Amino acid sequence: MEVQLSHAIAPANVLRGDNAWNKGKLLIHALCKRPLLLGRSESTNSVRLSLFDDLLSLEIHPIKAELQFDCCETDLKRIINIINENNCDGVIAIGGGKVLDAGKLVANRLDMPCITVPLSAATCAGWTALSNIYTPQGAFLKDESLKRCPDLLIFDHSLVNKAPTRLLASGIADALAKWYEASITSKKSLDGLVLQAVQMARVLRDQLLIDGHEALKNPTSDSWVRVAEGCALTAGLIGGIGGPHCRTAAAHAVHNGLTQLHGCQNILHGEKVGLGILIQLHLEETIQGNKLAKQARAQLLKFLKELNLPLGLSNFALSKTSIEDLNEVCIFACRKESEIHFLPFPVNSPTLLNSILSVEDEIQTSSSTHLIQNNKIELK
Repeated sequence: MEVQLSHAIAPANVLRGDNAWNKGKLLIHALCKRPLLLGRSESTNSVRLSLFDDLLSLEIHPIKAELQFDCCETDLKRIINIINENNCDGVIAIGGGKVLDAGKLVANRLDMPCITVPLSAATCAGWTALSNIYTPQGAFLKDESLKRCPDLLIFDHSLVNKAPTRLLASGIADALAKWYEASITSKKSLDGLVLQAVQMARVLRDQLLIDGHEALKNPTSDSWVRVAEGCALTAGLIGGIGGPHCRTAAAHAVHNGLTQLHGCQNILHGEKVGLGILIQLHLEETIQGNKLAKQARAQLLKFLKELNLPLGLSNFALSKTSIEDLNEVCIFACRKESEIHFLPFPVNSPTLLNSILSVEDEIQTSSSTHLIQNNKIELK
């Protein structure tokens, strides 16, 4: 068997735990002395200011900058200009997935050191050698492979566990997709690394199913540590080991399509991916005749609802979306270069539209049944 894949598997150095920042900041001086410190959200501004002051105390002189949009070329060009004007020699990205993706991409294009400091476990963007690029309006355009993973990843539990619970729930959905996508796209692979990555994805799925509820209830628990690190670290490692055919399929293709809808930008990445998993399982059932996919969909729908994830177009505040708009979503999700074609069966936009509508009906039916059951309990 001839293997020609190139792998950027992991950051050069990963620090994790409650005191990770205090240890990690001591390593930054060896990487850069005048980094760009990139952030975005107003809600994390106080954290960034604190870390900024820490760096100053170490005689590191960062230059602050913020994303105005998602990770888009408009922002990237502006940030590169700031770096060049201030003679920066590295990038420290502090925040969520869009910030981390932008920081990695800028550092990659300028061939300078990159440090990622995730402030949530909503994605594995702090780990990977991959960045998603969007329009200024938040519509997905493409992903770009990078030369390497970050030089340093600092996953400080005391910073990450301050993030809203919704972000961790979204991260769980995104990390679950590793199993549902990789297991089907790699089913016929003879590559040992790919097969081993798929088994890691299975173990991660089981861990999330076991610990997910407790992790959301108690951010100081061992369950939280296992789940948060699984979402932000292990999920990235799986993609690094398995390569491009062990990353994404229909679940992420549906996410990319949904971002084309106006009004979908406030829905988190993992929330859209969670819906995408359900739609992928419907495709497996209807096209392949896979009865296990139907059972898996019912179990997963129950679990995602228990995490209080918004599911379905109605819960995405998209109940008035026209069939014409949904058809455009499907056309984008099924475009020639889409990951949906990693599936071992053909999918076109009409077929995908049918699955989206069918899953939407299932979600609404299950919600109605849940309400009826609750009412019966209350009457008793």
